[in-house]
Amino acid sequence: MADDRTGHILDAALTAFCQYGYGKTTMQDIARAAGMSRAALYLHFPSKEDLFRAGSRRAHSRALGEVDTALAQQGDVLSRVDAAMTAYFGGLLAQISSSVHGGEVLGASLDVAGDIVSEAHAALVARLAGALQTAATAGEVQFSTSGATAEDIALLLLAVADGLRKTSAAPQSLQQRKALFLRLVHAGIAPVDQAHSDGNAPS
Repeated sequence: MADDRTGHILDAALTAFCQYGYGKTTMQDIARAAGMSRAALYLHFPSKEDLFRAGSRRAHSRALGEVDTALAQQGDVLSRVDAAMTAYFGGLLAQISSSVHGGEVLGASLDVAGDIVSEAHAALVARLAGALQTAATAGEVQFSTSGATAEDIALLLLAVADGLRKTSAAPQSLQQRKALFLRLVHAGIAPVDQAHSDGNAPS
């Protein structure tokens, strides 16, 4: 019951942050959105910063859960990694991206909960690198010809995905550029006997 109550408060807080922006949102605004008194809210969270950090921790935990689900699916490793990255960032940005204060909320995430963000990002990299390394062990991909490690590839994929999201306004353009990049990566890490085969490249 307490967990349900906490979840309700965190949901209400996110709505308030998206409506007013992090800076202008008060504990009274969050209490009102949660349907409770400010005094009752303070019994759960001593400050707006603590509440925001709790919300960030929950959001990143959920996003990593979506990553695990995506990586556990069938399919080639690059397609699964791509699906995992899409699920991770989609889950984190779903409500924020539609808010006029989304940029401010994202900025607050780095300022107020930067350690949580960094920890989750490291966990994401580890999960993606683990999937790539497992695929390499199974002979699906290889890194020796490129001189890269599984972690190198994971970091590169994340960096490019982030860059494409910022520069590709149209969803179709984003998908086309991402598909091209994945084909290039596949060509670079495919086993030698598959390097010239189009059938194994992710689309």
